Amino acid sequence: MARSPLHSRRQFLQYTALGGAFAGFSLPVLAAQTAPDFREILPGSMTRAGADFSNYGQPSAYEKKVIRWISANSEMTGNGVSWSPLHELQGTITPNGLHFERHHNGVPDIDPAQHELLIDGLVERPLKFTIDALKRYPQQSRISFIECGGNSNSSFRSKPIQTPAGYAHGLVSNAEWTGVAVKLLLEEAGLKPAAKWAIAEAADGASLNVSIPVDKLLDDAMLALYQNGERLRPENGYPVRLLLPGWEGIVNVKWLRQLRLQQTPAMTRDETSQYTDLMPDGTARQFSFEMAAKSLITSPSQGMTLPDNPGIYQVTGLAWSGRGKITRVEVSADGGESWVDADLQAPILDKAFTRFSLPWQWQGQYAVLQSRATDDSGYVQPSREQLIANRGRHGYYHFNAIISWEVYEDGYISHIYPD
Repeated sequence: MARSPLHSRRQFLQYTALGGAFAGFSLPVLAAQTAPDFREILPGSMTRAGADFSNYGQPSAYEKKVIRWISANSEMTGNGVSWSPLHELQGTITPNGLHFERHHNGVPDIDPAQHELLIDGLVERPLKFTIDALKRYPQQSRISFIECGGNSNSSFRSKPIQTPAGYAHGLVSNAEWTGVAVKLLLEEAGLKPAAKWAIAEAADGASLNVSIPVDKLLDDAMLALYQNGERLRPENGYPVRLLLPGWEGIVNVKWLRQLRLQQTPAMTRDETSQYTDLMPDGTARQFSFEMAAKSLITSPSQGMTLPDNPGIYQVTGLAWSGRGKITRVEVSADGGESWVDADLQAPILDKAFTRFSLPWQWQGQYAVLQSRATDDSGYVQPSREQLIANRGRHGYYHFNAIISWEVYEDGYISHIYPD
């Protein structure tokens, strides 16, 4: 495979300072078209009054293609998912209206004035909280990703699917969440020594309920009331949801109505027949809460086409880990034969998206783009071959292997399994 030079940010800036003094590197490919003197040419927007105020801002009509892509169960209304269009976004914060969704029986319509949260079971004082009562407690904020355990599961298939990056790997989003520390409420209720698990139940039509270790609830769990500064959207758990930073989406229970403390897990449907991993030896891996380190090149990616003129392109994407902070992202343009460290954009936060980028010198040759993340626990994102050797081919959840984009000589990009 012909080499496709990747440049570190420092190299890129050095070359720019030297006026592009590098073989095959020319600054004009980075610039817009040469413009005429436009001081006498006024666009239409400068010749008339603009639109009036609105009570709630909406995206530009020119951005109407930037949407969640929905895949619903035709046999059961309200059961399905919608993917976040990661390939259309920049930065690390996912807009509330584009945050991914997973619903088991639709989005409930809940009046916050009527909603209550019950903490009971193995506690000294069973407590009931209204939403107004929760708002009176000290609030905290943190930026955290939530990823569905089924994200990227299409990559277990024998053939790679051809769909935009976000619509295959976008069951993950990153937001600023604000609410009340669960630890504070559990301490107020008075945990009994025997309380090792909590059964979290949702107020949706599926009565979704899952088991959560008490240790996590006492660590960094939050009852989220706000998302990116505004009240939660209905599809994201309004009026209150559970946030368990770094853990799979199913346990971040939306529309939370109860935390029942008990000695053992409940072994519910969604932690036995669902959200478990069938291993090669026939056993099932259960309670795989932490989402392992993962990265995804969002641009250029599947379905995009590089312009005819070769030159410098910015390879950019997202990396995240449920174990902690991302410490390194490497990018390859030759299918993993060689790797270059990407630039990690600040802030680099615990259990949150980290944006990476790297200049790539494309000269019209065939290439295979990949990214590989490492977190501060030392865990390195595996190749698809490594993951399948460990987990087998009958999995459905927790796919976090390297994703590969194949770039053809004409600039078209597709999904490929290079293993």
